[in-house]
Amino acid sequence: MDLDVLNMFVIAGGTLAIPILAFVASFLLWPSALIRIYYWYWRRALGMQVRYANYDDYQFCYSYRGRPGYRPSILMLHGFSAHKDMWLSIVKFLPKNLHLVCVDMPGHEGTTRSALDDYSISGQAKRIHQFVECIKLNRRPFHLVGTSMGGNVAGVYAAQYPEDICSLTLICPAGLPSTTDSKFIKQLRELQESKCIDRIPLIPSTPEEMADMLKLCSYVRFKVPQQILQGLVDVRIPHNDFYRKLFLEIADEKSRHSLHENMSKIKAPTQVIWGKQDQVRSLLRLPHGTASPSLPVSTRGSMA
Repeated sequence: MDLDVLNMFVIAGGTLAIPILAFVASFLLWPSALIRIYYWYWRRALGMQVRYANYDDYQFCYSYRGRPGYRPSILMLHGFSAHKDMWLSIVKFLPKNLHLVCVDMPGHEGTTRSALDDYSISGQAKRIHQFVECIKLNRRPFHLVGTSMGGNVAGVYAAQYPEDICSLTLICPAGLPSTTDSKFIKQLRELQESKCIDRIPLIPSTPEEMADMLKLCSYVRFKVPQQILQGLVDVRIPHNDFYRKLFLEIADEKSRHSLHENMSKIKAPTQVIWGKQDQVRSLLRLPHGTASPSLPVSTRGSMA
């Protein structure tokens, strides 16, 4: 074989080997870095851009796609211990001509975290209103979406700032009383009785606890590689002290039923989406076409 041809194959092989080795090394040694790269790539693929907005000395981090138009903008609020990128799996199904905004909730990811901040549901709703005013999202009424803790905040926001909202979607929202205890609530009661309240199921510190949390939060069972579980834990561990403080704040009597207490003030058309197999929050069951005694007809939505 000609020496030049041999050298070409060697160079080509080396060029291909470098990214492969880098990927393998990242997977084995720095799985958390691989997870961050994954979200970065997914954001770019979907056209989501990351920006920052400041209200006095407070910074909000958010991603967006599109520009305000004749259709209402959509603001999406994530749940406890998550971040704006959790919405990417939903964003990929939404039309590209919609103006979408996904914000990191107070204290999460790129948004300011302060020990002096009010992390109650009402306090978070006020912070989100500051963000809305920062980016002038409320020049026209917008559609507000929230899930879990974010659903609680979204409902309270719609009640406190009705002029901002044209419609509301709540996905398995927190903040509602339940007639039956979910698997998650039962686990919390067991931890309280054993005085191990630091071991909150939604705040994993080991790959094994992360696997248990994924089983709790997902109806579909799937095998997650140990290295990915480790990467997910590595990303979260630096924030776990904050997550514990936040959890105790939103589980306190001041915030526990905030959505329920504010329901009568919600005027926007409201859609409620809930999974039948939800193990964290028990499904609020209403007969089709009827309203809860606490849910006025004007805010009655659909159950999916």
